Amino acid sequence: MSKGVFITGTDTGIGKTRFTLTLMEKLKKQGHRVSGMKPIASGAALINGKLINDDANLIMQHCSEPTEYKLINPVVFELPVSPHIAASQNNETINPDQIVASYEQLASRCEIVIIEGIGGWRVPVSDKLSLVDLVRAMGLPVILVVGLKSGCINHAILTAEAIRADGLSLVGWVSNQFDKNYLFAEETIKTLKQALACPHIANLSYTDKVEPDEAPDQINLMAVSEVLNL
Repeated sequence: MSKGVFITGTDTGIGKTRFTLTLMEKLKKQGHRVSGMKPIASGAALINGKLINDDANLIMQHCSEPTEYKLINPVVFELPVSPHIAASQNNETINPDQIVASYEQLASRCEIVIIEGIGGWRVPVSDKLSLVDLVRAMGLPVILVVGLKSGCINHAILTAEAIRADGLSLVGWVSNQFDKNYLFAEETIKTLKQALACPHIANLSYTDKVEPDEAPDQINLMAVSEVLNL
């Protein structure tokens, strides 16, 4: 079985996809065979008769080897809302076993699978299950992406506490400077390094577009190697 890691975030739209793609490129440049995965995606367009999510499509394009979209993104909804709401609107129920099976297929084909979550940590996927149950079922360690903005210190600390309280391993965190007007980024990072008590894997500088090929040098390779036991 390959190694895997789950990428979660303090919120939606704070840089999970950017870090996922950047980490994939970093590992590929080190000679590893890498796949990415976005198990659940909300917000998709109908292309050639199939629903395609932009983030999942990008992840598919950055895999080491050609991979069918359905494995990368086994559960996809057109509506850009919480997955349990999107599923209910379609009279569907998200099946965790289907997602785990897709992950295992990907893991059998490569060395490392980088799995991007949806929204924040406690996003519900049904009336009874949340994203946490999915991560637990796949048995994955977690990396937390923190979008540097007003309120992020509180969000990051609470999310880290929740991950650990759920019995899962928080193996590192990432700061993403997605708000160019945010003041005191350095001070925020210093505070979170102490508060989160896990490796600071990367500090992604501000950009107005996703360019994973240009950002791998912003990832601490030694920290990543320790996290993934490479």
